[in-house]
Amino acid sequence: MTGAGSFAIGTLSAALIFCSPVRAQDSDSDRLIALMRIGDTVEIMREEGLRYGAEIGAEMLPDVSPDDWNRTVSRIYDAEKMEAVITQGFESALDGEDVAPLVSFFESDLGKEIIGLEIDAREAFLSEETELAAIDAYQDAQDQQTELFKQVETIIADSDLVEYNVMGAMNANLMFYRGLADGGAIDLGESDMLADVWAQESSIRAESEAWLGSFLMTAYRPLQAQELASYAELYRTAEGRVLNTAVFNAYDRMYDEISYLLGQAVAEHMRSEEL
Repeated sequence: MTGAGSFAIGTLSAALIFCSPVRAQDSDSDRLIALMRIGDTVEIMREEGLRYGAEIGAEMLPDVSPDDWNRTVSRIYDAEKMEAVITQGFESALDGEDVAPLVSFFESDLGKEIIGLEIDAREAFLSEETELAAIDAYQDAQDQQTELFKQVETIIADSDLVEYNVMGAMNANLMFYRGLADGGAIDLGESDMLADVWAQESSIRAESEAWLGSFLMTAYRPLQAQELASYAELYRTAEGRVLNTAVFNAYDRMYDEISYLLGQAVAEHMRSEEL
């Protein structure tokens, strides 16, 4: 599933026969990565990141020129580098795995439609008004226990999406603290940083649950119940579980790197203010 809220959500395709089985596997992995449209997702994540970075600047660097800080954030959220990190993460996670069934699914009309719906929903959530309306709709569906709500909740539970998102968010926050500390902006040891991150766990979990439910309901609303059931079934297979893990590992790696760089950048700007 394509996703990282402020953190990453992952994307939940007939193999060609070559003389070398290694080359065939590599070909399937490359095709799967292309079918998941990482570049399109990264462009949206960059927009999310620019907004998030601006919020950090307003909160932590009130005396720094917004234009100067925004240029720094723009350099950190470099779409080409972001896509490279994610792609490398996928390639590493999928190395040696049989992804031909995944290629077959995502090459199908339904697979392509699902990826497109996920990307469209994520782009729509760039509007705060749209996101808040989606959260309200999700809560209404929860009260009514609609069929779509139940299917989405099953998908979330089957793939441990809340746990993956909470873990990813907390790791990214820890990396931000490490960037601040290494840059000299805060004087906290690792245990203190970990304690502060864990203190945020309950709020991160609540936000993740609301965001995931509203996002997936928005994305999958156009699908027929059986189509969504087929997609959910994919992630119950061994190949689907491999993909689910690969998605989160790849996107979390990107967010960890960016979070650390943001922390360092905040520290650098704080030092500049002091001078």
